[in-house]
Amino acid sequence: MSETVQLFALPLAAIALAVLSVVARVTKIAAPIVLLLGGMAIAFVPGMPPVHVEPQLVLITLLPPILYSSGVGMSWRGFRSNLRAILLLAIGCVIFTASAVAGLLYFVMGMPLAVGFVLGAIVSPPDAVAPAAVLRDVAVPRRVRTVLEGESLINDATALVAFSFAVGAVATGAFEPARAALSFIGILVSETIYGCAIGWIALKARHYSNDPRSEVLLALATPYLAFLPAHELGGSGVIATVVAGLWVSWNGRDLIRPQTRLQGYFIWDLVAWGVEGAAFLLTGLQVKALGAAMQGFGWVHALAVAALTCVTVVVVRFAWVFPATYLPRMIPAIRRIDPPPHWRTPFFVASAGVRGVVSMIAALSIPLMVGGKPFPERDTLLFATFAVIVMTMLGIGPFMGTLARLLGLTNEGAEERKGNSADERRVRRLGIEAVLAHLDTVEGNSCEAEEIEALKRRHGDRLHQLDGGRCSIDDESREAGHLQLDLIEIERRTVSAEYLENRLTDGARRRIERELDLEEARVHHAIASIGGGH
Repeated sequence: MSETVQLFALPLAAIALAVLSVVARVTKIAAPIVLLLGGMAIAFVPGMPPVHVEPQLVLITLLPPILYSSGVGMSWRGFRSNLRAILLLAIGCVIFTASAVAGLLYFVMGMPLAVGFVLGAIVSPPDAVAPAAVLRDVAVPRRVRTVLEGESLINDATALVAFSFAVGAVATGAFEPARAALSFIGILVSETIYGCAIGWIALKARHYSNDPRSEVLLALATPYLAFLPAHELGGSGVIATVVAGLWVSWNGRDLIRPQTRLQGYFIWDLVAWGVEGAAFLLTGLQVKALGAAMQGFGWVHALAVAALTCVTVVVVRFAWVFPATYLPRMIPAIRRIDPPPHWRTPFFVASAGVRGVVSMIAALSIPLMVGGKPFPERDTLLFATFAVIVMTMLGIGPFMGTLARLLGLTNEGAEERKGNSADERRVRRLGIEAVLAHLDTVEGNSCEAEEIEALKRRHGDRLHQLDGGRCSIDDESREAGHLQLDLIEIERRTVSAEYLENRLTDGARRRIERELDLEEARVHHAIASIGGGH
C-alpha cells in the first residue's frame, strides 16, 4: 500500500462509515449488517489492496471503548437482579460452546484440541451490538433485553480469558483445566477489584476537576486505564473494563455534573458508534485477504470447518438455554421467587446468538507466530470466524424482530412499557409538585412576587401537560412533539433573519442557538422515548 493510500485510509474509512450508516437508516436495515456487507463490497473494488491488520493493535484500540460503553449503558440494578441467568449464559454457555466446538472439530475434522478450543472461544460469545440495533425499535420485555445485554458484557470476558488460555496451550502443547479454572477465578476476583478501583478513581478525578472538557477526556481514558495494565500483567483486561463501566453507571449519577453529562452523551455516542462501525466495516474488509490466504490452503477443509462451527454454535446454544432456564427453578426456593417463564422467552434468548465485533477482534488478535512457528491453521480459524459472523448476522439478525412478534413478546413488552410510562409520569409529577411546594415557601423573601408567579405558572403548565393536556407528548400521539419541532424551526428562522439584518451580535446568536439546540434535543429525546425507551 502506497504512502498516499495510507495517508487517506482514515478519512476514506470515515466517509465509508458515514455513507453506509446513512444507507442503513434509509433502508431501515440494521447498521451492523449494512456495514458488514459494505465492507465486503469495498474489499472487491478493483485496485483495492487486501486489508491486513496488526492483531494486538485491534485488540487494545477497539475493544476497551466497546466494553466500557456497554458497561456504562447497562442497568446495574437490572444486572444484579438477573445475575443467575446472566452468569449461566455468560460463563456456562460460553465454556459449553467452546468445548463443543473443540470436541467436534477434533473428532470430525482431526483438528488439535487446543486449536479447536481457540476457535470455540472466539465464536462462543454472542454480540450485543447487532441484536441491540435490530431490537432498538422492538418492544420486548425489559428482562429479556437486560439478560441479553448482561450476557454480552460478561461473556466477552469469559471468552477472551478462555481464548488466552487456549492460545497458551497451543504454544506450550499442554492444557491443565484445574489450573485454568483457578487462574480464571483469580483473574475474575483481581480484575473486579481493580475495575472498581479504576471506576472510583476516575469518577472522583472527574468530579474534582470541575471542568466538562477535562472530565470528558478522563472518561475517554478510563477504559484504557482499566484494560491495558490488567492485560499487560497477564489478565484479560476485559473484566476490569466492564466492571469500571458498571461502577460508573451506578455511581455516576451523584458525581457527574449535568453539563458534563450533556457533552458526554454526544461524545460517547459518537465514539461507540465509530468504534463499533469500524469493527464491522473491518470485518467485511477481511474477506479478500481471507480468500487470498485460503487459495493455497484448501477451500474444502476451510468450508467444512466453518460449516461445522456454524451449526454447532446455533444448536449448542439451544441445548444450553432451556436446561439453564428450567433446571435451577426445580429448587423450590428459587421457583417461589422466580417462577418458570413461558417457553417463548428462552426460545427467543436461545435464538439471539448473533456473533459480531468481539469475535472478529479476537480472531484478528490470534498471533501470527507461536513458539517460533506459524500459528496452526490461523487462516482457517479466521475464515471460520468470518463465516459464523456472516451466517448468524445475516441469517438470524434481520429476523429477530419478526421472531419477537411471532412469539408474542412484543405484546408483553408493549404492556410492560405502558406500566413503565405510567411510573415515569408519576415520578415526573412528584418532582414538579416538589418544585411547586418549594415555591410556596420562598414567597415573601428577596425574590419578586412577579418572578415567583411566573415560575409557578411555568411549572403548573408542565403539570397540566403531564396530566394529559392536549399538547403533551404521550404514548398515544407524537403530534405534539413534531409541532414543537416546527415551532423551534420557526424561531430559528426568525433569529437567523434578524442576524442577517445585523440586528443581533454573534455572541447573542450563539447563545440563542444553544438554547434552541438543547430544547430540540429534549423534544427528540421525548419522541424517541415513546417508541423505544427502556
